[in-house]
Amino acid sequence: MKLVDPIIAFQSELQQIRRDLHAHPELCYEEQRTSDVVAAKLTEWGIPVIRGLGITGVVGIIKNGTSSRSIGLRADMDALPMQEVNTFAHASVHPGKMHACGHDGHTAMLLGAAKHLSEHRNFDGTVYLVFQPAEEGGAGAKRMIEDGLFEHCPMDAIYGMHNWPGIPSGHMSVTEGALMASSNEFYLTVKGKGGHAAQPHKCIDPVMAAVQIAQSWQTIVSRRTNPIDTAVLSLTQFHAGTATNVIPDEAKLSGTVRTLSWDVLDMIEKQMEVVAVNTAAAFGAEVEFKFRRNYPPLINHPEATRFAVEVMKSVIGADKVDDKVEPSMAAEDFAYFLQAKPGCYIFIGNGEGDHREGGHGLGPCVLHNGSYDFNDNLLPVGASFWVKLVEASLPAAA
Repeated sequence: MKLVDPIIAFQSELQQIRRDLHAHPELCYEEQRTSDVVAAKLTEWGIPVIRGLGITGVVGIIKNGTSSRSIGLRADMDALPMQEVNTFAHASVHPGKMHACGHDGHTAMLLGAAKHLSEHRNFDGTVYLVFQPAEEGGAGAKRMIEDGLFEHCPMDAIYGMHNWPGIPSGHMSVTEGALMASSNEFYLTVKGKGGHAAQPHKCIDPVMAAVQIAQSWQTIVSRRTNPIDTAVLSLTQFHAGTATNVIPDEAKLSGTVRTLSWDVLDMIEKQMEVVAVNTAAAFGAEVEFKFRRNYPPLINHPEATRFAVEVMKSVIGADKVDDKVEPSMAAEDFAYFLQAKPGCYIFIGNGEGDHREGGHGLGPCVLHNGSYDFNDNLLPVGASFWVKLVEASLPAAA
């Protein structure tokens, strides 16, 4: 690897920052302490700061030279509403809150790059360091855009990076086009006519109608979706009834739909409602169907992705770069940034969990697990990549 030497020398301090953030997780739009830490570090290093975009967002601005070119680098800051089971020294001090997705590490990596870029300034243009709140379901990226991020910070392109368990530590992966899925929720209420369970002929049973709808929905993916397109329709909740001898008045279903394209999503939403309405009608029931679109598909721009791949190879070596990684059906609100600006989103391998110290939980080191912990060995790797990406995007005048 060709890492940046001053960043390697700074690794121990970056680790302290990362572990401090891990021990003090904050949920979406509550990242006040986290944003204070970020803003204080940026200010300490002589970097001007904008605060308040996306409520708790922080943007650092580093200018050098005379070029009008600019680039944005993004890290997310929020934690998850879940209990950490690790007991090592930097485990969460807040019950029911945990950095189980590595946003503490993402923030620390970008801070490492910020310090180096401010001190060495081997580039010509402007770097915007975007520390974003509320990725975990709060659409913080969208909120920052609505609050004027790209008006205050008119960047030419924007890049993001996420640690990925299962990819070898320090390796990087990306692909052109769809990398992560849209995230959507559905809610269905089947309305029938309740009564005594021993007299079903006097009722309109919403439970059986809901069961039939649930089964039929699965055929939308298996029989209505082109086999070369990717889609997931998962029913995750089914609620009905209060007693064993009562047919209820209604049954409720809910779950998630994930797709890698808008066309597939449009088709699935439409067909779900058609199937629900007509199936219920066959039972004499009625339905109320709601479909909520959350995050859009994350679509990497081809040119920006190819550019990032070459920088990856220069930092970690071509043998550690996968430029055709399999897309994930998880979702990521960085997709909103890529709808507005060219750029790409990158995975950096977090390994299999061998980096964890004593006191970790017995569960796997995977995202959104109470035994997870970010791999601190990635801190100089990710920070070095950010620096090299800036220097390649905004080459200093000869």
